[in-house]
Parts: sequence; structure tokens; C-alpha cells
Amino acid sequence: MNTNLRTSGKIAAMIISLLLVALAFTGCRKKQAAVERQPAWVSVSEALSQDVPVYIDEIGTCTAHEIVSIRPQVSGQITKIHFTDGADLKKGDPLFTIDPRPYEAALKQAQASLTQSTASLNLAKATFERVKELLPTGAISQDGYDTKQNAVILAEAQVQADQAAVQTAQVNLEYCSICSPIDGRAGQRCVDIGNVVIANSTDAGAVLLVIQQLDPIYADFTVTEQDLESVRQEMAKGELKAYVKPPDKPDANAREGNLTFLDNAVKQETGTIRLRATVPNTDRYFWPGQFVKVRLVLSIIKDAVLVPSEAVQNGQTGQFIYVVKPDQTVELRLVTAKRTLDGQTVVDGIKAKEVVVTDGQLRLTDGAKIQIKTSEKK
Repeated sequence: MNTNLRTSGKIAAMIISLLLVALAFTGCRKKQAAVERQPAWVSVSEALSQDVPVYIDEIGTCTAHEIVSIRPQVSGQITKIHFTDGADLKKGDPLFTIDPRPYEAALKQAQASLTQSTASLNLAKATFERVKELLPTGAISQDGYDTKQNAVILAEAQVQADQAAVQTAQVNLEYCSICSPIDGRAGQRCVDIGNVVIANSTDAGAVLLVIQQLDPIYADFTVTEQDLESVRQEMAKGELKAYVKPPDKPDANAREGNLTFLDNAVKQETGTIRLRATVPNTDRYFWPGQFVKVRLVLSIIKDAVLVPSEAVQNGQTGQFIYVVKPDQTVELRLVTAKRTLDGQTVVDGIKAKEVVVTDGQLRLTDGAKIQIKTSEKK
């Protein structure tokens, strides 16, 4: 029995010794782990300094610079069509010919009446010149003299009326040849050869053709009444720039234009006001009716500091950025983010050329050591 007790005591002593060794080993490992924590791998980027625009982004619609609806100014039958649908037209290009024969006849009739009235005037003048010499001699009465003088006046009036009739007939004949009043692109014609058109009709069906000028082109858009004051203040300082692009194109494909119109009232039902930018469009990059994105630049922030947007973190005390120090540790620095531009954020609290952490912030604390990924550049 004593032997069993001695054996049990030895076993217990061995167990206690092993437990003490294990505890001591574990404590050493924890202490070593706490002391020898590995640096965190992070990605970094250098803060940049550049001028940054303050802008408003809106959706707009393209509108032709000029839109002309061609209507006939004389009635008649269409005898010729001189263009194809969708053709590019120059000012003065022929479009339609209305049967000119009735108007040619009217012109000849007016010219004949003018010839007749001119002859009558010449005769009245000659007769009056003769009686003027007889009045002092008493060979003609005063009434006869006045009658001859009045005949000249009436003949002159008739000549003027016939001259006006000739001019009207000439204009009507010219109206038989309809030409493009502007440079632009033709739409789809609304009449064919043989159709009879009516002059000066206000019906929608009286339009023969619509021509739209595509260069330059308008980009119409709206801003909220909250932005109106900023727009007006900046317009008072000078002409504002607008950058316009199709919605599916990158910002690099935007075309520069100028803000040329601000409406005179806010729409009460929407709380917005209409603006218009004029954009060059020589290559037909834009098309009337097309939806576009419009960036209206209000001002420029000079020498702003930008960092990648992913560098800006949100914490309980506000926004912050981890800044890399020369000893390969990081400093947690509170910042104020102002606006974002193409993946970059304008911040206060960071200096240009300072290196900031852009990835791996979850593994960091203030003063933590880091190791920069070799694929990244400061």
C-alpha cells in the first residue's frame, strides 16, 4: 500500500510539473507574439495637388440649333423633288418645285397691264404738255387744264399699281421653287410628286419637310432651384463651361461647350430651372433628341489635395486617413473630405506628396508598422 501511495505521488508530481511547463511555454508564446507582431501588408498612394473643378452633373437632351418647317407659300401641284430624305443641305439648295405655269401666265398678264398703263401715262403726259402752253392764251379753260393734269396723275397711279402687280407675280413665281433657308439635315419629306399643296395653311399636314441644323447643337438641361444662386453668381463672373457626352461614353469623350441660356423662371411643379449649353458638333457626335450627361463647371479649386477615394475611412470621430511615416509606421490623421472627382477625393488635413494607405486599413492602428506591397508605388 505504501508503494502505491509513493507511485501516485510521483505521478501527481509529474503532472503538476508538466502543467507548469505548459503554462510557462504558453505565456512565453503570448508574450513573444505580442512583441513580435508582423507588419501589416498595405497598398499606398501619393497625395496629389492639382486644380479641381466645382461642377453640377445633370441629364440633358440635345436640340438642333435651328429647326425649319418648310411650308408652301403658293398653291399648286408638286412637279419635282430635288433632294433625298436625310440629305445634308446647304442654304439655297433646291427642295421642291411647284407647277409654275399658272404663275408664269399671271406674270405675263401683269407685265402686259404694266405696258398698257405705261403707254397711257406717256400719252397723258404728252397731252398735258401741249395744254400747258395754251392756258396763258385762253385757248383752254381752267377746267380742261385740270382734267388733263388729273389724267396724268391717274395714269401714274395705274402704272404704280401695275408695277406692284408685276412684283407680286414675280414673287409668286419664285415661290414655286422652294429652296433650303439654312444649312442642315433634311428629315423625311411629307409629300410626293403630284401632290397638291395649299399656300400658308396652318394645318400640321401642310408641312412639306423639316430641316434641322446640327452644328452647333444645343444641350438643354435643368438644375434645382437650390443650385440656381450658385449658377447665377458664377455667370456674373464670366462665361461658364459645360462638358457634354453620351451617357455610355467615358468622361474623356466629353465635348466642351458654353452655357448660353438661363431661363427666366423656376418651374413650380418641379422646382427646377432650364439651362442651355451650345456645343460644337461638326462631326455629328450628337443628335437631336439624344439624352446626354452635362457637367456644368461653376468654379475651380486651385491647388487642391487629392487622394484615392478608398483611402478615406469613416470612424467614430469622423473621417480619417492612415498616413505612412518615414519609419514605415502609420499615423491616423483626421481629415475633411470635400468632393469626389473620378475616383479621387479632395481633402483637408493632408499635404501634397504625403503617402497614404489605400488598402489594408482594417489591420492597422495608429503607430502600427506596415510593409508596402511591392506592386504599389509611393
